[in-house]
Amino acid sequence: MEELRAKYLQQISEAADEIALEELRVRALGKKGEVTQQMRQLGAMSPDERRSFGPALNKLKDELATALAAKKIALSDAALDARLKGEWLDVTLPSRARRIGTVHPVSQVTEEVTAIFAEMGFTVEQGPRIETEWYNFDALNIPDHHPARAEMDTFYLCRENDDQPLRVLRTHTSPVQIRAMEKIGAPLRIICPGGVYRADYDHTHTPMFHQVEGLALDTDISMANLKWVLIEFTKAFFEVESVDLRFRASHFPFTEPSAEVDIRCSWDDGKLKLGEGDDWLEILGCGMVHPKVIAAGGIDPEVYQGFAFGVGIDRIAMLKYGMPDLRAFFEGDVRWLRHFGFAPLDVPTIHGGLSR
Repeated sequence: MEELRAKYLQQISEAADEIALEELRVRALGKKGEVTQQMRQLGAMSPDERRSFGPALNKLKDELATALAAKKIALSDAALDARLKGEWLDVTLPSRARRIGTVHPVSQVTEEVTAIFAEMGFTVEQGPRIETEWYNFDALNIPDHHPARAEMDTFYLCRENDDQPLRVLRTHTSPVQIRAMEKIGAPLRIICPGGVYRADYDHTHTPMFHQVEGLALDTDISMANLKWVLIEFTKAFFEVESVDLRFRASHFPFTEPSAEVDIRCSWDDGKLKLGEGDDWLEILGCGMVHPKVIAAGGIDPEVYQGFAFGVGIDRIAMLKYGMPDLRAFFEGDVRWLRHFGFAPLDVPTIHGGLSR
């Protein structure tokens, strides 16, 4: 029994894993194990021999069972320690950036434009995307023969009978000017961002795109006020210290005088740099609101005057963030969105910064 005890206690202490330990248990205490066979021989012994060997065998059996249980716990603890070391993670380290969804550049730029004009006291007004001819053309002093009213340029909606007013998908956000004047009156300062529709399609035009309209009315507004607003807006949006804008005479039915605005720029290895160089790039149209438009909004043009401007949101987004093709804005390509999109919490503010 002493030899069995020494042999199995040594082998138990040297067992490398739970499989080897189970094999030792079977050899020692299994149905055909050595200690079990010794227990079965007690029946053939005399009473005196049983009284001598019986307690010793029971003690050996209990000692081996205890050693086996202790070794099993030790092996389990060692395996758990090894697993924990392999799966260890330092939760104090910064997590890897994993963007969940993105904000579309059109939405981001709209927020940037809104933040800039909010600092200047402009509020946001919205209007329907399906407009009547009155709001989209007539109230804006656009005559019947104007090319913009042709079916090749404008999406007209079917009507059930001739008594219904003719409706169109709005071709610009200018109808919101009329609705705002009817709703608010004068004085007012508003911007009107939103989607518009025209029958055109190439790398710089799509049938649907986005504009932001601006309108300011008061008794003493001049072209100088318009120039200051546009210069400050351009500097803030493109995040440059200074800009050089060129106002070219133009014609829009709803403004008089009218101007198209170019920004000084240069091209360096295919990259656009704003505010420097010898080139000019058109970015928006503007002018003093035509008296007929003010009157169509229910305001006396003899008392109030103002300025208006229109900026293509998609266009200035392309210029600022280097997007070469406008059509990609509407394709829903996840790879494009991940590259040009913005983090959901990247909220633009004047003081905190407009862009990432």
